Amino acid sequence: MQQLQARFAEVVASDHRHGGRLSIETRVGQLADKALALQEHGTATQRIRAQLYASAASFMSSAMWAAIDGRRFDAALQHHQKAASLAAMSGDSGIQFRVWSHAGSLYRHLSRPGDALAANDVARNLPIARRDPLFASLGHARHAAIHGLTGDTNAVRRSLGHAQDALDRAGPAATRPLWITAFYDQSELDSLALAAHLAAGNWEDAEAHAHRSIALRRGAMQRSHAITTVRLAHAQLGQDALEPAVATAMSVPAEVSTHPRVTGMLSVFGTKLTDRAAGSGPARTWAEYAHETWRTTA
Repeated sequence: MQQLQARFAEVVASDHRHGGRLSIETRVGQLADKALALQEHGTATQRIRAQLYASAASFMSSAMWAAIDGRRFDAALQHHQKAASLAAMSGDSGIQFRVWSHAGSLYRHLSRPGDALAANDVARNLPIARRDPLFASLGHARHAAIHGLTGDTNAVRRSLGHAQDALDRAGPAATRPLWITAFYDQSELDSLALAAHLAAGNWEDAEAHAHRSIALRRGAMQRSHAITTVRLAHAQLGQDALEPAVATAMSVPAEVSTHPRVTGMLSVFGTKLTDRAAGSGPARTWAEYAHETWRTTA
C-alpha cells in the first residue's frame, strides 16, 4: 500500500507540472490494474481490500482527469465509469467525491450543464462533504463554475459565497487526502470563480478573481497558472482592453502554451480578438506572436 501511495503522490505532482498528457493517463491505468491485482490475493483482509479498491479508483480518477485536461473526452467518460464503480466498492467517500466532482467538470467542459450539476450534486451530497468544509467548499466552487455556463449570475454568486464561507471554516490541520490538499486552496477557489464569471460574461468580476488567483498560486502549478493567465486575457478582452489582453496572453510561457487545454484557450482568444478588432495593432501583434511561438514549439 505504501508503494502505491508513493506512486499516487508522483502522479499528482506530475499532473500539476504538466497535466493532460497521454503518458500520465496510460501510467495511472497501469497502476490501477496493479492495485486490483493485489486485491485478488486471498489473504487480504476486508480493510485492505477496501484500501486497494480506493487506490485503484484514485488512479482511474487521475486517468479521467488527464483525459479531460488533454481534451480526450470519450476516454474520460470511459475512465469515469470504471472509477465510479471502483470508488463505490471501496466505500471511501473521499475518493467517491473526487470521481463525481471530476465528472461534473467533465460535463462542464462538454457544455452539458444539466449533467454537470447532477454529477456534482452526487459529490456534494456525500458524507465527507457534509463533514469536512474543505470538500464542501470545492463542491460549491465547482457548482458556481457550472452555473456560469447557464448565465445565472445570482446562482454563481450564491455558490461562491457558500464556497468562501466553507473554505474559511476549513481547519488547515485536519488530515485529508493528498489529492485535495495538493491543489485546493484560496487560489483555486478564485480560479473557479474566474471560470464562472467568465462563462457568464461578468468580465470585471472575472478579472478581479484572476488577479487574486495568480497572486496566491503555488509555484509548482505551472499548468494551472497558465490557464488562469489565459482566462485573465479573455476577461480583459471582454472589456475591450485589447493591448493588456494581448500582453497577458503573450506572457504565458511558450513551453506551457503547447498544453492541449492552454492551446485551445489561446486559439479561442485569437479568434475573439480578430472578430472584435481585425486589423488593429494588438490583433497584428498577437497574430505575429502566435505564428512565431507555435512555429518554434511545434
